[in-house]
Amino acid sequence: MAGLFEKQVEMYLDARPTYPAEWYKMLAELTAHHSLAWDVGTGNGQAALGVAEHYEQVIATDVSESQLKFAMQHPQIRYLHTPLSMSDDELVNLIGTEDSVDLITVAQAVHWFDLPRFYSVASRLLRKPTGVLAVWGYGIMNVSPKFDAAVKHWFESTLPYWNSKIELLSGGYKELPFPFESVGWGQRGTRSLLIYPRSCRLRAWWEC
Repeated sequence: MAGLFEKQVEMYLDARPTYPAEWYKMLAELTAHHSLAWDVGTGNGQAALGVAEHYEQVIATDVSESQLKFAMQHPQIRYLHTPLSMSDDELVNLIGTEDSVDLITVAQAVHWFDLPRFYSVASRLLRKPTGVLAVWGYGIMNVSPKFDAAVKHWFESTLPYWNSKIELLSGGYKELPFPFESVGWGQRGTRSLLIYPRSCRLRAWWEC
């Protein structure tokens, strides 16, 4: 997917929404430590900036070098290019060490990932037992009834021409494979979800 946004990186920077400060505050309250965070699929760093307000260091990565050239700078954020050719071991060593990351965030991007590979790397990097994995997406914004109806019609009529992976996002991540069990905070496809896996103490939170 690295090439999907190469031609409009400047437009992407201007148009991509940010997220409420309260969102990052709530995520930070879930982690026992605040030393290291990893923002995956960072794009221009929209989510990384919010995470940096609560963590000593944020490693923000993307497979697109063009996106990273327009990344928003912050003294606590380190932007790194992670090409698909990079091995899992190389990626783990680049981010930190196993059991070292307090928070992993994926904003509006997890639907593009090689999910089994990503979950494997995330499990290796997250600090046990308090590491948190958070993924979310914003879908289509609501503006007004007339505008919303027009956008909905446009989106549904053009959906067959989009990359098929976008359907995970448009469906509110309801069909997103995620091998963790819910702890009862919210529901996928509505507002939020907090979950942890059976095998190790990871947690995840969605807003859709």
